[in-house]
Amino acid sequence: MARHPWVAKADAGVRFGVQVAAMRRRTTQLDVTLHDDPLGVLMDAGRLIDSLGYDGLFLHDHPSFSPDPWIGLAGLAVATERVMLGSVVVCEPYRHPTLVARMATDLDNLSRGRFMLGLGIGWAVPEFAALGKSFDSVKVRQSQLVESVEIVKGLWTGEPFSYSGKHYAIEDVRIDPRPIQQPAPPLMIAGGGEKVTLRQVARYADACNFGDPVQAESPFTRDLLAGTAEIRDRLDVLKRHCEAVDRPYDEILRTHFVSWLMVAPTEAEARAKFRSYFGDEIPPTGRGVVLGTPEQITEYYRARADAGMQYFIYQLLDGKDHETIRLMAEEVMPNVR
Repeated sequence: MARHPWVAKADAGVRFGVQVAAMRRRTTQLDVTLHDDPLGVLMDAGRLIDSLGYDGLFLHDHPSFSPDPWIGLAGLAVATERVMLGSVVVCEPYRHPTLVARMATDLDNLSRGRFMLGLGIGWAVPEFAALGKSFDSVKVRQSQLVESVEIVKGLWTGEPFSYSGKHYAIEDVRIDPRPIQQPAPPLMIAGGGEKVTLRQVARYADACNFGDPVQAESPFTRDLLAGTAEIRDRLDVLKRHCEAVDRPYDEILRTHFVSWLMVAPTEAEARAKFRSYFGDEIPPTGRGVVLGTPEQITEYYRARADAGMQYFIYQLLDGKDHETIRLMAEEVMPNVR
C-alpha cells in the first residue's frame, strides 16, 4: 500500500475534524431528544465547519435514533466545498459491503473526491435489535469487518469482482464509475484493540482511530492531561503490527477521538453547558465528555499531539453549539498546530 494523499497531509501539521450530532438532550447512550429539524441543524453546522478551516466533517452511524449518516453526508457533500466527509464510523454489520461500496463511491463522486470511509464493528445492542441484526460475538464481527474491507476494496477497482468468504459472497459485481480519489478513498478502522483491531489497521487501513482510556471521574474533575501514556503504548503496538506486515508506520494516519467535547469561555460556562444537555446528575455516557476553556482544551490536545497523535476528531453533541465550533477553530486549533 502506498501512503494516501490525505494521510500525507500530516507532514504539514496537526489537523482537526468534527463529528456532528443534533441532540437537544441526552440521558443515556441511546436515550436522546433531537432538534425538530436535525438535518437542518447538521447542514448549518457543516457550512460553518467548512468555513473555519477544519479538515474533516463527520456524522455518526446510529440510524435508529438519529438521521442516517449516508443521507446527511449526501446533503453535506452539496452544502460544503472543502472539508473531508465521512463517518467515524460506519457500523459494518448494518449494511452489506456491496451497498457500502456503492454508497461510498457515489459520495466520493458527489463531493468531488472528499470522502473517507470509516468502519467499525458496532457496540449498541438495542440498535442491532432495532435494525433486525444479530449482535454476534466480537470475534465474528471482527471477521465480518475484514471480509467487508476486502470486498469494498475489490469493488473500488472498477473491474468485475467476485468474493467467497465465511460471511459474504458476491460474483462478478462491478461498480461504475469508480471513486474520484485514486487509487481509492482513504479507509479508517476504528478501535484500539491491541491484538486484533490494530493488526487489522496495519494490514488494511489508511487511518486508525481511538481515544483516551475510559475514566470513571466526573467531567468536572477529570484530569485532562491523563491518558497520554496509554496512547503512546497503543501506538507502539500499532508500530509493531506494521513491522510485522512490512508496512511503513507513516502510511497510517494516527487519529484521536473524543466522544463529546464542550468548550466555553469560562469553566462555569462549560459546566453550565454540560448540565443543559445532561441535567444535574451525571449519567454514564456523560463521563466521556471533555469540557473546559480554550486554554484547558489546548493543553489537552497538545499533550496528545506530543504522545504521537496527528489528527483530532471531536464529537459535538449538539450541532447548534456553534460556540464550541468557533472557539476550537479560533482559539484552540491554531495553538495546537
